[in-house]
Parts: sequence; structure tokens; C-alpha cells
Amino acid sequence: MPLSFGASALAVTIPYPHIRPELFRIGPFALRWYGIMYLIGYMIGIVIAKRRVRRGLIPVSETAIDSLVIYLLAGMLIGARLIYVLVYDFAAYKKNPLAAFAIWEGGLSFHGAVIGMGIACIIFARRYHAPFWTVADTFALGGTQGLFFGRLGNFINGELYGRPTNLPWAMVFPSDRLHLPRHPSQLYEAFGEGLLVFGFLWLLERRALKGGWYRPGLLGGSFLIAYGVVRFLIEFTRQPDPQLGLVLGPFSMGQLLCALMIVAGAVMLAVIYRKPPSHPPIAERAGGALGSV
Repeated sequence: MPLSFGASALAVTIPYPHIRPELFRIGPFALRWYGIMYLIGYMIGIVIAKRRVRRGLIPVSETAIDSLVIYLLAGMLIGARLIYVLVYDFAAYKKNPLAAFAIWEGGLSFHGAVIGMGIACIIFARRYHAPFWTVADTFALGGTQGLFFGRLGNFINGELYGRPTNLPWAMVFPSDRLHLPRHPSQLYEAFGEGLLVFGFLWLLERRALKGGWYRPGLLGGSFLIAYGVVRFLIEFTRQPDPQLGLVLGPFSMGQLLCALMIVAGAVMLAVIYRKPPSHPPIAERAGGALGSV
């Protein structure tokens, strides 16, 4: 049945809350909700990471976790911007290369952020003499909080909204020039990529430790698969990037990158589980605190 976006469709939409993106401004300095959301996500991620240190799941000090956050921030910004420039809008940045450094104008790729933070984990692991896979697992579990709060930030900004729909929970976003009722896909992603993936990883690790089949890297590989599947499905409700549209039949660039994530996660797990378990088993070093994060 074709969608109708007339007055009847608009009548059943949920009003967009119109939250001001800026909490307050003092001269040129502005504190934005988007930044606050990411800050909250990182703070919760730090708490999760330090608890994993205390449980023996990553052999570094709690102080080193503070350094890990700096590595991840740098990797996120560099990777997210670089992949966006190269994959999502290369033609525009080729004409104006200096615009690639104007990161404050927007234009970040989550898939690029994953690559950048993955490289940051490798550098951190070498610097602090920690097994890479234990660092990757900690990043995977703690990073879901940043996804949840980051997508809430996208919603507050009224950006990255969904495709037109006549579902009763559709919203009309102020930044949409067409003023059509659309999927609040940012909220789908917040709960799917953030809370759902976190719950899956937490339960997976708990059962793996209890059952004795945990391997370092289990959460890292599983995150790539779980996030890839969830994001791939939600992309069907998300408005494609205007400069790209759909790039392969009904699929967006985000979905193609998610497919690569799923394959990479499966390869990671296959490699990890070809090795025998560590001695002593990590479940013993975790001190039996299987119910915490």
C-alpha cells in the first residue's frame, strides 16, 4: 500500500519535542546537549572498564583506563572523519580539501570510528603490554553506552532522521525541508545499537565465563556482528545520505559497511576459537563476579 503524507498523515504524528541543542552559551562558547550525551556515555564506559580491571578481565591498572579513553577519543575523531571524507562525500572534499579539517561542521562515520578506535586499542595494548583482545572486549562492552547517548544527541539535534512513514509514532523534524512525518530512527538506533547490543554482550560474557568457554576477543567479535545486524536492519528506516542515496539496489552505504563488519566479526571469532583456552581460565581470575559488568 503506498504511503500517504497529506494532512491525515500529519494528524497522527507525535510532536517533536524541540529541545534546544545548546544548554547555554557564553560568548563564543556553547555547551551542547550532543557533547553532554557523549560525555555521559564515556563516563559510564569508564566505570564499566574499571570494573573489568578489578575482575581481572583486562590486565592493566585502573589509571591506565583513563589513558585508554584518550587513545579512543583520538582514534574515534580521526577514523570517523577520514572514512566520512573518503567514502561518503569524497567529491566535495576533493574540491575543497581544507574543509576535511572542519570537523565542527559535522560529517562523521561510525564505521570509521570503529576502525580508528580499533587501531587505538592496538597502540594502547602495545604501550601498556596488555593482550589486544582483552582491550577490544572492554572497548566493545563499554562503547555501547556512547552509542546509546550519542544517538540521543542526534535526536535532540534533529539530525540523521528516518525515512517517510505513516506510522502513528512518526515525527516531523524541523531540519527536514520537506516537513514529512518520518521514523525517529535515532531512537531506534539508541535502543537497538546501544541498549540491545549491550544486553546481548553482557549476557554472552556472563554465560561464557560461567560455562568455561570464554576467550578474549569474544565480545569484540560479537560486537561487530551484533551491531552490524542491528544497524543493517534499522537502516531500512533511516534516510540515506543525500549525496549518496541508495548505493546498491535497496541498500545504503551504511548497510554495505555493516555487512563488512559482520564478516569481520565472524572471522575474528573463528580465529579466536581456534586457540585453546588461557591458563588459568579467565573465569577463575574474574573472581566469580559474573553478575557485574
